[in-house]
Amino acid sequence: MGTRLSTSIDIDAAPERVWRVLTDLAAYPDWNPFITRAEGEVRPGGRLTLRLQPVGGRGVTIRPTVLEAEPGRRLRWLGTLGVRGLFDGEHTFTITDRDGGVRLDQDERFRGLLVPVLAGSLRRHTLPAFQAMNEALKQRAERTPADRAG
Repeated sequence: MGTRLSTSIDIDAAPERVWRVLTDLAAYPDWNPFITRAEGEVRPGGRLTLRLQPVGGRGVTIRPTVLEAEPGRRLRWLGTLGVRGLFDGEHTFTITDRDGGVRLDQDERFRGLLVPVLAGSLRRHTLPAFQAMNEALKQRAERTPADRAG
C-alpha cells in the first residue's frame, strides 16, 4: 500500500540558484519552515539528518540516504522508519527549466505497512508543510542579488 504527496511552484530564478538554496543545508534554519534543521552530504550514498516540522503536527528527525543529486535538476532521497517496509518515503525535488525561471516539483511516495494508518495525517500535516517550504524557497531564491548575502 502506498500514498503520494506532490506540490509544485514556479520560481523566477535560474536552476543553479534554486539548487544552491535547496542544497545549502546549513541555511535551512534561516528560511525553511518544514525542514528546520539539516546536515549531511548531498551526494549519492550520502546520509542526511533532517528535522521535519509538519504543519500542526509533531516534529520528527529522519536520517535518509541520498539516492540522486544532479545539480540544477534533481535531488532524491529515501528515508525509512525503523526497518525497511514499515514506513518508507522516497522524496524528490525536480527542477525544470521554464521561460524566465524554473518549476520546482516536490514529490514523496510513501510505502509500507503503516502507510494506511498515517495517510490522513500526511495529507493534513505534511502536504501543507511541502507547500510552505516551496513558498519559502521561492522567496529566498528570488531575492535580488544585493539581498542574497544573508
